Amino acid sequence: MNKKTIIPIQTLQKVNTKNELILESLPPLSLYIHFPWCVKKCPYCDFNSHSIEVNPIEEIKYLDALCKDLEESLPLVWGRRIHSIFIGGGTPSLLSAEGLDRLLADVRARIGMDSDIEITLEANPSSVEAEKFASYAKSGINRISLGIQSFNERHLKDLGRVHNKADAIHAIHIAKQFFQHINLDLMYGLPMQSLEEAIADIDTALSFNTDHLSLYQLTLEPNTLFAKLPPPLPDEDLIANMQNSLLQKIEDAGLNRYEVSAYSKKGGSCFHNINYWTFGDYLGIGAGAHGKISFPDKILRTVKERHPATYMQSVWSPNKAVIEQRSVAQDELAFEFMLGALRLKDGVPMSIFEQRTGLSQIDVQSELELAMSKGLLDTNLLQLKATPLGLQFLNDLQELFLPVATDF
Repeated sequence: MNKKTIIPIQTLQKVNTKNELILESLPPLSLYIHFPWCVKKCPYCDFNSHSIEVNPIEEIKYLDALCKDLEESLPLVWGRRIHSIFIGGGTPSLLSAEGLDRLLADVRARIGMDSDIEITLEANPSSVEAEKFASYAKSGINRISLGIQSFNERHLKDLGRVHNKADAIHAIHIAKQFFQHINLDLMYGLPMQSLEEAIADIDTALSFNTDHLSLYQLTLEPNTLFAKLPPPLPDEDLIANMQNSLLQKIEDAGLNRYEVSAYSKKGGSCFHNINYWTFGDYLGIGAGAHGKISFPDKILRTVKERHPATYMQSVWSPNKAVIEQRSVAQDELAFEFMLGALRLKDGVPMSIFEQRTGLSQIDVQSELELAMSKGLLDTNLLQLKATPLGLQFLNDLQELFLPVATDF
C-alpha cells in the first residue's frame, strides 16, 4: 500500500467491552462511482449494468444525480480526504469527454483529495471510446482499466463483446500515449478454448508491457445468460493446465502476483483495490453502488438503488436512494476483514486487522489455529497470510471465520 497511511483520530475515552466497537484510527477513504449503462449486456456479466444508448440528456440527468448523491453522502465523512477514485460500471467510457470532465470537477468541488490521488476509469476498447482517452487524461484520469477479455475473434463473439482484436490493439496503443498506469482485463477458461489459445491471449497481452494485468477464470454466475444457457467450457484438468501455464508466463514477464487475480510491475499495483482488500473505507455513489464507512464506534455498509431510473428519481429525496444501511455486527467483522485481506499474496499485518476491526488476535485465536492446522494459513501470525494451499482453496479458508450460528 506504499504511500498511504491510516488517519489518526481523537483518542477515545471509553472502556471497551465485548459488544462495543472502538476504533482508534480510521483507514484510508476511497470513492467508487458507478456508471450503470453499457452498449450490450455480456452473457457472463452479473454486475449492475443495463444495455441502453445513453443520450446527452440522460447523461446530464445522471451526472446531476451523482452530484446530489455525493452531497447527501458527505456527512458520513466530514473532514476526511479521498486517496483514490474508481469509476466503474457498466461502461463508464461511454461518458462524453465533457461529461467525465464535469463529473471530476463536481467531486473536486465537494471533497478534499490527495495531491497524488489515483483515479481509475474502466473502459471498453472500442475505437469510438479510445478516441476520448486524451480528453479523459486532461480531466485527471491517471489509470485506465481496459476490458480486453480475449484477443481471439471467436471468443470475443462468444463473450458478447462489442470490440474485435484490432479494436483492442488500437485502444491499448492509444492508452499508452496518455496513461502511465494501464490495466488489461483478461479471461481464460472460455467456451471451447484450448490451452494454445489461452497462451496466445496472454502472450499478446504481455507484449504491450503494461504495468498491470488482471486475469480471471470465466465462471457461470447466477442470474446471467450463461447460467441459464451454459456454454461448453473446458474441463477441470484443462483449466488447471491453463492456470499454471498462464501464471508462469506472467511471472516470466516480470509481473508480481500481489492478489489472487491481480499482477503488477513495481509501483503498478492498484491502490483503490488494495484499500478494498485491506478493509479500507469507500463512499459508493451511483446506481447500485456499495459503500463502507468507519466511525469510532461503528462500521456502516450502504447500498444505493440499483435501477438507474429509480436511482435518478429517488436521489432527490433525502436518504431515499439508500436502500440498505446497516452497522456491521461485531461477530461479522473478522469474516468481512478476511474476505479481502486473505486474497493478498503477501497478506496483511495483524496490526491492520486490529486497527480496522477493533478486534484483537485473541478474538480469532481458535479460527487462526484451525486454519494453520489445515495448512491454509501461515504460522507467522504477525502477518495474516494464506499459504499457497490457502490461496488455492481460498473460500474454505475464508469460511473458517464465519460467525457461528447460535440456537435459541
